[in-house]
Amino acid sequence: MIKHIVCFKLKDNSDENKKETKEILMSMKDKVPMVRDIQVGVDFLKSPRSYDIILQVELDDRDTLDAYQEDPYHAGVVKKHMHEVMESSIAIDYDLD
Repeated sequence: MIKHIVCFKLKDNSDENKKETKEILMSMKDKVPMVRDIQVGVDFLKSPRSYDIILQVELDDRDTLDAYQEDPYHAGVVKKHMHEVMESSIAIDYDLD
C-alpha cells in the first residue's frame, strides 16, 4: 500500500473556502476508483507555519499512484480546483510496508 499526502496552503483560507475545498477533495471517495481510503483534514490552529488542508489517500501501489495522477476526475476536477485556490502545497508519498 502507498500513502499519498498533500498539504495545501490556500490563497483564501476563509472557513467557507476551506469547507468547499474539503468537499471537493472528499468527492474523490466515490469518483476515483483506485482510492482505497481518503481523509481530508482542516487546520484549526491557523498559525503562520500551518497549512490549511491535508489530503491523505491510500492506494495499492506505485503504478496505482501513477494512474491516480491521470484519473480524469482527479486531474480534470480536483487538480483544476486546487490549482485555482492554492497558494502552495507540499507532498510526500511512501510505502506503508
